Amino acid sequence: RTETATSGEIFCVLARASGSYRTYPLVFALLIGLLVPLPLLYLTFTSAIAIYAAQLGTALVLALLLNHRALRFAIVPRRVKHDRAHAEAQKQFAAHGLHQTQARTGVLIFVSLAERYVEVVADAGISGKVQEQVWDEAVRALIAAIKRDELGNGFIEAIGICGKVLAEHFPPGAMNKDELPNRLILL
Repeated sequence: RTETATSGEIFCVLARASGSYRTYPLVFALLIGLLVPLPLLYLTFTSAIAIYAAQLGTALVLALLLNHRALRFAIVPRRVKHDRAHAEAQKQFAAHGLHQTQARTGVLIFVSLAERYVEVVADAGISGKVQEQVWDEAVRALIAAIKRDELGNGFIEAIGICGKVLAEHFPPGAMNKDELPNRLILL
């Protein structure tokens, strides 16, 4: 309904996660495992075989424990999650052809839940005419709705904000062709 007032295209993608981050538990467990021998060597008279077994056991238990989804996402640095989610948003923008709309008026509203990341990506035809604050407003509205546990309403609010600015700069043409599907894509 929002797109009937504009020649722009709004596309929404919801990702459960933008990456699996499977290497982080393993690396973290191995690093901790490497530290296990230090106190055992200097503070006890434990045999080398027992120290080696403790080292392997610690690394194995930590690798299995940290592979739990909640813990795995907790140990990944925030910057890494942000960068991975941003890269996924760019990938989705290209994969769904938002850069190929007739007047380059595609807008992607992207949410990655595990990374707690929201981004609005606008095509070149829009970027020069619309200030970044508009997209930031859509992101803030969506984040506020997510915090209220109203993800669907957040998407509706963000679509409304984007649609309003698109209607200002890109009114519907004589043949207002809908170039992209009007549905939420779940990843």
